This record gives sequence, structure tokens and C-alpha cells, in this order.
Amino acid sequence: MKAIVQDRYGPPETLTLADVDTPVPAPDEVLVRVEAAALNAYDWHAMRGDPRVARLALGRTRPRARIRGRDVAGRVEAVGARVRQVRPGDAVFGDLGDANGAFAEYVCVHENLVAAKPANLTPQQAAALPLAGVTALMGLDAGRVGPGHRVLVNGASGGVGTLAVQLATVLGATVTAVCSTRNVDLVRSLGAEHVVDYTRDDFARDTRRYDVVFDLVGNRSLRALRRVLTPTGTLVLSGGGVYRGGSLLGPIGLIMRGRLLAPFVRHRIVVLTAVPGRHHLDTLRAHAENGRLTPVIDRDYPLHEVPLAMRYLEGEHARAKVVITV
Repeated sequence: MKAIVQDRYGPPETLTLADVDTPVPAPDEVLVRVEAAALNAYDWHAMRGDPRVARLALGRTRPRARIRGRDVAGRVEAVGARVRQVRPGDAVFGDLGDANGAFAEYVCVHENLVAAKPANLTPQQAAALPLAGVTALMGLDAGRVGPGHRVLVNGASGGVGTLAVQLATVLGATVTAVCSTRNVDLVRSLGAEHVVDYTRDDFARDTRRYDVVFDLVGNRSLRALRRVLTPTGTLVLSGGGVYRGGSLLGPIGLIMRGRLLAPFVRHRIVVLTAVPGRHHLDTLRAHAENGRLTPVIDRDYPLHEVPLAMRYLEGEHARAKVVITV
């Protein structure tokens, strides 16, 4: 089969299209014929081994996972002997987790990491949902967002942000979206009641106060983020950022400071780790099929152009999701 492989850390040019063996599912896995995949900030972090401290988990000298890509949508070709929830022919979507492997014609994945694809979505739209959607769901849950809450989403036009704006609105919150000028109309169309254009205004100097600040960028200090919270507000940290030449800690620095500060301040500070699984995928499917959640796709590339897609993602402030059609 064809797959995008990587044998050393580096720029998008280290990603190459190659022939590799088609994987064989383990007893608790399913073999999925990939129809679409999606890029996430995680993918360029793993590609470059950046920040460098992340190599302790990703592989010290080269990536442990040779094939990039976490988000996948496709059709089940075969199942392992112990699989009970998925059958051959099922259309599914899911997040492969740290195993990666979505930028390929076939991938094996544990049956608990995929769910039935939303019937009203294309494979490309479905592939855009798993990691970003689960991150949005878990972030809003961590913030205990409910009716009447005021929520600020920093990075509202990104993959997670566009979904978080929609889901927070579904929960009955009033959403303020932070984005650039070109994305103001987009985030308004997704449900944001207020928009802060960061090229013109600084939300940290505004007089508005929020019950929840969901930070998806990692470009502001803890002090600036906490300044706009109500006295009992919650700060949720999940910044991915864009590539700026390599770093030791990157957004992990802000996350580490948040963990250290959390026990000593009255605000709740939550460091978010998205955990892939069927339960959250089922929730995303329900929202999509009921018309409450629509993935936004910026660009669609064929499999052999994954390096171009990654170059665009890591440095160009991609709007919403970048996907791959296989």
C-alpha cells in the first residue's frame, strides 16, 4: 500500500510517499481502508520533534511511529477475532492516538477508537472531527460550561476553535471568539456573539470578564489569561501554536507554569489532554447528525501532497481544518 513515511525528525520534506506492507489487524483491531485523514497541530509537532522535550514521548532520536496522521475516516475492510462492535463494510471515523498511521491507504486501529461515521458528513468532514472535536468537548466539560456562561475562545478560527465555538453555543453559553480579521465573519457564522480581532484589539485589556477562557494558542501569559476571568472563572489550557523555528518547551512551558500555579490561585486552571475514545466520538456524531456541529474545511490535499499540507498547517495560520483525501 501507499503511505506517507518519516524516518527522521525534520521539515515537511522528510515526509515521503512510499510502498509499505498493508497492516494486519490484531484480535482487538479493525483494518480500515482510509478515505480521508486530517491534520492537527500534533502532527507537525511529531514531524519535527518540537518542542524538543516532547521527544521523550515521541522518540528520542527519530519518531517511533513511522507513518504520520491521527484522524481518519474510512470503511472497515476486516476485523480481528475479538472485535464485537464493528463489522466489515461499516463506515467509521476515529482518532488513532499516539500510534498514528492515518496518512496511508490502510490502517489498523483498536475497535474502541473508532465509531460509526456521521451519516450526513462526507469522509473529509468526518475526518476533521475526532481529535479537534474531542479536545473541544473535553475543554468545555472541564470548564463546566452551561447556559448563561460567558466563554472566550482564544484561537477560535482553528480546528479546535471552530468546533468549540459551535459546541459552547449548543450548551447555551455566550461566546467571544478571538481571531484575525479574515476570520471574523467565519466565527460569527458559527455562533460567536462577540469577536475580538487580535490584529486590532487585545482581549486581555478589555473590560469583559469570562466564566471560562479556553486557550488554544499558547501565545499569552497566565497573567493575561487570568486577568479576564471572573473571580471564580476557569482557565483551560490546550495550546498548539504554529512552528517558529524550534524550541525546547514551546506551549508546554505555559502548560507547566499553569500546573505549578493552579494550587495557589482562586481561579481554576485546567491543563487539557484529549483522550480518544468511542464515547466522545458518539457525542460528536449525534451533534453532527442533528445539525448542531459542522466541520469547517480550509483545504483538501491528495495523499502525495501531505508535505505541502503540513507546510501550510505549521506556518500559515490555517483556517479550521486541513484534510487529506486518500
